[in-house]
Amino acid sequence: MSTPREDDPVIGEYVDGIDIPVVNERAVRASAGLLFLFGIIAVMTAALTGDLQLLRAFGITFLFDMAMRLFVGTRYTPSLVIGSLIVRRQRPEWVGAQQKKLAWSIGLGLGFVSCAAMGFLGVSAEVQVALCSVCLALLFVESAFGICVGCELQRLLSREKPQLCAGDTCTYVPPKRGERHSVVE
Repeated sequence: MSTPREDDPVIGEYVDGIDIPVVNERAVRASAGLLFLFGIIAVMTAALTGDLQLLRAFGITFLFDMAMRLFVGTRYTPSLVIGSLIVRRQRPEWVGAQQKKLAWSIGLGLGFVSCAAMGFLGVSAEVQVALCSVCLALLFVESAFGICVGCELQRLLSREKPQLCAGDTCTYVPPKRGERHSVVE
């Protein structure tokens, strides 16, 4: 962990030897897993019982968490703090904060639409469950497979290519079908 600097970014931190703001991918995946756990319980409760209270609580929690990540800082976001504690004995995998910013912006947008649908728009329970399920699918893909959809979108659509991608996907070229993986160091 680095010492705080005056020019510390809101999203991520500077780490010795890396020139761009970064976040610990292991902590991000742990926090995604925690949010997914809360969310799947909420969605299943809503789907099986018709009671949407827990789903609404998840929606607000998810929206709050994404807003905290983007506007207050990754150091103060509750799920990231808990995720960091869970993985504190593991070597950090530093990834670029810029691509996480896009991913979390997508999460904030989905959370806002879901919460608006639940509250102001008063859509049916099925639509509410479906909207929250999209968020859950993204959380699951992040936590289980380490695939950041926002990061992939930035890689495909942005003029400025991401740096330090999870799993080295920014620069890694997988072998062709039938070829063996080799590690060259």
